[in-house]
Amino acid sequence: MTDSDTLLGELETFYDAVPRDRCRVEHIAGFDLFVRKDTPGHPFYARPALGAPAGTAEDVAAVRARQRELGVPEAFEWVDETTPGLIEPARAAGLAVQLAPLMVLTADDPAPARTPAGAQLRLLDPDSEGFAVDLAASAAVADLAFADGGTAVGAAGPAERDERSEALGDAQVAAEAELIRTGRHIRALAESPQGLEGAEALRGVVAAGSAQRVGPVAEVVGVATLPVARRRGLGLALTGTVVRATRAAGVRVVFLSADNEDVAALYARLGFTRIGTSCIAEPA
Repeated sequence: MTDSDTLLGELETFYDAVPRDRCRVEHIAGFDLFVRKDTPGHPFYARPALGAPAGTAEDVAAVRARQRELGVPEAFEWVDETTPGLIEPARAAGLAVQLAPLMVLTADDPAPARTPAGAQLRLLDPDSEGFAVDLAASAAVADLAFADGGTAVGAAGPAERDERSEALGDAQVAAEAELIRTGRHIRALAESPQGLEGAEALRGVVAAGSAQRVGPVAEVVGVATLPVARRRGLGLALTGTVVRATRAAGVRVVFLSADNEDVAALYARLGFTRIGTSCIAEPA
């Protein structure tokens, strides 16, 4: 077994463990379908069961039928190197498969990234008075960023963020606070009290990101910049902040999935190296 095989095995164990304390698991045709219990938050997905071979198009269709029955998204995730041969069956079953570079931090610490002038980076404190507001603003930035994907500067800015920043339910805020307190989650944001340099109207939360942890392994997820504030280095600086916090908490393996090759090249500047391909499949 190579070092790469060992590392991919650790990541597979991590992927399998992340949802288990918040989900029930249904075993369908070689897949584990993770279905949230009564805990608030985004729905989970189906993954090949640990050690299971790639399924057929019929297997994927059986899982999709159960997802529709339950009213949950028809979403699948896996690593191509761990479950080779699943991409074509997934496509044959009517899914569009995104191939995302899977990257692991190979440097001892992330390389320094410049913080844009006018921006401040900080970790979210679940015991602070403004935690719920920070969480809502971070969610709004992420919604706007992922709705307008890519790295090009977009139109959505502070007005759209504020319009979308609806107060989160008490249960959702409490659940996230507990995940942070117990070390399962780390959240950070970039904000600009007076406006970014050359763009004084860009005030408030302008980028957000987080990491989810199981034992010695953590995944950086949800790094998002308000579309109008892109191309300033906010995402890279924020990722460095999240990674340093995971390292300080004792995490040994830090990894992420980049949206595309252009984004992967940015993460490489922090010391991340590609080791494989994450597959994310949803209805075409």
